[in-house]
Amino acid sequence: MFKKLKIYNEITGYKEIARRYFIINFYDGVLTILGILLGFFVILLNNPNAPISSSFVILTGLATSLSMLISGVSGSYFAERAEQKKEEKTLERAMGLVEEEEFLLEKEDSIEEIQKAMLIPVNTSDYGDKRRYFYKSKKEEKKLKTIYEKAENFSVIIVSIVNGVSPFLGGLIAILPFFFVKEAVISSFIISFIIIFVCIILLGVFLGVISEGSIPKNILQMLGAFLVTIIVIVLFLG
Repeated sequence: MFKKLKIYNEITGYKEIARRYFIINFYDGVLTILGILLGFFVILLNNPNAPISSSFVILTGLATSLSMLISGVSGSYFAERAEQKKEEKTLERAMGLVEEEEFLLEKEDSIEEIQKAMLIPVNTSDYGDKRRYFYKSKKEEKKLKTIYEKAENFSVIIVSIVNGVSPFLGGLIAILPFFFVKEAVISSFIISFIIIFVCIILLGVFLGVISEGSIPKNILQMLGAFLVTIIVIVLFLG
């Protein structure tokens, strides 16, 4: 099983793709829920005597996270399948997996044109040998194509799941404090903001490790987007 997964990864590189999708979409999910929480937070600050039920925050966060889950899985699946079809066509052309008549006709036409241009008598008697070679290698080509298709199908499924689950997890983690209180008080929002802050730092560390670059630099870049999100939303909401 592990050997097969290793072969699939060598063909498609699904581990790197899934890892990239996880980081991007987890970060996207966290920032999306951050915007929602900031909206509720500003409402609470402007109306301190009108408490907000935690169920409102939870339902809004869950609905948004579920939407990102479904759109992430379906959107990634459709996009990756389209890319897979394109790669299959490219592979077929590269391996010569086309209809025999089309294959031979294209070869005959191209050679005839070259021979005519060079004033060389046209001779297609050697196509019998090419036809035998074509049939001899066709079984091996189909076997290789089958392994490639299985690897691509597996890659599409894994990448699609990661693409959908990662923003859902990011959104769910951000609203965890509200599951433990009946009313969304200021302390609940602060705890959520701290959780998001820590998640972004961990993502920055992870990016620094896999890129073998500067970890502090990656953390600061991601925190920059975090702070910009807060400033823009607070200014927009007044």
